[in-house]
Amino acid sequence: MQKHPLAEVFGFPCDNFSTEAKRYRNLKLCPFNNRVPNCTKDKANDPLGVCSICEDSAPVITCPVRFRENWQIAEDAAKFFFEEGTNWTSLTEVRLADADGKSAGNIDLVLVSYDTQGKITGFGAVEVQAVYISGNVRRPFEAYMADTGRMSGMDWTTENNYPRPDYLSSSRKRLAPQLIYKGGILKTWKRKTAVVLNSGFFATLPKLKSVQPEDADIAWLVYELRKDDASNIYKLQLEKTVYTKFKNALDQITRSTADNEETFLQHLQNKLDEKLESGNPPDTHTIDEEL
Repeated sequence: MQKHPLAEVFGFPCDNFSTEAKRYRNLKLCPFNNRVPNCTKDKANDPLGVCSICEDSAPVITCPVRFRENWQIAEDAAKFFFEEGTNWTSLTEVRLADADGKSAGNIDLVLVSYDTQGKITGFGAVEVQAVYISGNVRRPFEAYMADTGRMSGMDWTTENNYPRPDYLSSSRKRLAPQLIYKGGILKTWKRKTAVVLNSGFFATLPKLKSVQPEDADIAWLVYELRKDDASNIYKLQLEKTVYTKFKNALDQITRSTADNEETFLQHLQNKLDEKLESGNPPDTHTIDEEL
């Protein structure tokens, strides 16, 4: 297990004590194009400035704003949405409504193409999927911020609720619903979607059937954080792009793989045996009694 759970705090590795890193930590700034200069994660007045956590020494992005580094995700998505030479720009946090006018949520980033008169000629949606955390990340964050020098090499493995990436919740509670609700509307409009996520997260998803870029509804933009030793900072890099059809991808992500039924029956039998042996047998009903 990685001893230090935090990879980046306010944009910098915990062992980076450059003048710039100290400034960002002291002022609680965000270097990744947040809507305001400061970090606003969790609480605006007391932000949880953790951009990424460690998993087996590899950084895992846990803040969606972290993906905005140099707006590379917009440039990469534009290559999927538009032909080369197209004029485009980006709009953030765009509300999407369903046929009843009810909100289907906000789209993280919408890229719009436009002509010489400024009229929109097309658009595509970018969904950014950071990873949920299981365990408690605020406690090691506060311990580090209280004494950054001493705690830059802390061993947090003996503490309760060591923070880890929760990929299952990230896909079931976040990614799948986003694709169902927002992605379904965009698919109806025949608009493309780019999904931005960390390579560790993508690796936990079911194997997706890929298609040629021109046939795709979704481009999965898979990124990693690579350490630049000279500057002692992590830099966002596109590892790969996977192109899929909307329905095929949704079917794969939302489909449950059935275990052997005998295993479940044995589990039920064990629970029933426990009740019968406890001296408090369960109430017994028959169908005839309830008619």
